[in-house]
Amino acid sequence: MHVKECKNMEYKNYMKLELHSKSQNEAFARVVVAAFAAQLDPTIEEISDIKTAVSEAVTNAIIHAYEEKNAMVTIICRIIDNELEIIVEDRGKGIEDIEKAKEPLYTSKPELERSGMGFTVMETFMDKVDVYSELGEGTKIIMTKKFKSLDAD
Repeated sequence: MHVKECKNMEYKNYMKLELHSKSQNEAFARVVVAAFAAQLDPTIEEISDIKTAVSEAVTNAIIHAYEEKNAMVTIICRIIDNELEIIVEDRGKGIEDIEKAKEPLYTSKPELERSGMGFTVMETFMDKVDVYSELGEGTKIIMTKKFKSLDAD
């Protein structure tokens, strides 16, 4: 799983957060990412979209990747020009069929009464969502959102 390299682009800012895959950390993760995104002068709606997408990605890692076992979830945020890139990565079991997992209403955990809308929600609220996964190695979700250009660094 390789993150795209940003050639000829300079990061305006970068942060990395590692947290235990506990459900109570989901809210913390979304607030941290929203605070980081605030420097791009987003609207309240854009902040809400980011928080929702991060919640879905982190919850997927906790519930599906580790099956509620305690492990680490990594979140990396980068600002490149006027774009926020959010990477949510786990080292869990991986996704067997990414396209099937992205289908609305599909869930691998129906006993948990999950809606199966996580990837659909991410794709709705972000401009781009890429999913990379290897069985037994983990999953990396890369989400991007573009903002109006800011004159100030």
